[in-house]
Amino acid sequence: MRNRSLVSVVDDDESVRESLPDLLWELGFAAQAFASAEEFLGSDRLSQTSCLVLDIRMPGMSGPELQQELKRRRENIPIVFMTAHGGEAMRPRLLEQGAVECLSKPFSDTALRAALDAAMRTRD
Repeated sequence: MRNRSLVSVVDDDESVRESLPDLLWELGFAAQAFASAEEFLGSDRLSQTSCLVLDIRMPGMSGPELQQELKRRRENIPIVFMTAHGGEAMRPRLLEQGAVECLSKPFSDTALRAALDAAMRTRD
């Protein structure tokens, strides 16, 4: 069996943290969920993460703020943003700042797979 690339999920919504890792496993990835940007930054998974699936709006540090912090630390982790709040309006700016994709919740398995495939191509 091949090694599964680690996709870290950062979302304050517990239902997302519980369900998305199962879907990621079905899609062929390992997954670890975090309740906040701060929890992710403090974890030992930062250097192992191949892709970050990141909510835009969260208490504390927001998704875009985490993106900037990772840039500041020179951590080149591809990011797929997800949001339930006005994602289409923010999408152009997030993509311009380096995100691979910005998905509006709820999103399809196919849309997530396409975004993750694009993210993994940026790591090659």
